[in-house]
Amino acid sequence: MTLNKVPVGSTVTVKKITGKGATKRRIMDMGIVKGVEIYVRKVAPLGDPIELTIRGYELSIRKSEAEWIEVE
Repeated sequence: MTLNKVPVGSTVTVKKITGKGATKRRIMDMGIVKGVEIYVRKVAPLGDPIELTIRGYELSIRKSEAEWIEVE
């Protein structure tokens, strides 16, 4: 399952990041790496962006970026 399909209020663990190059590096620089727990706080009314809590801070990412993050 990918992060963009996780319901609001759920906590998941990152399994894999499938992006490539600079995009993958940027996601990892934001603290989203294998094994990290992510709590899905909110989703905007039109589904983009998604607000997450990760490592004690809030982060908003695009739905297209969330598709590259595999979770369990």
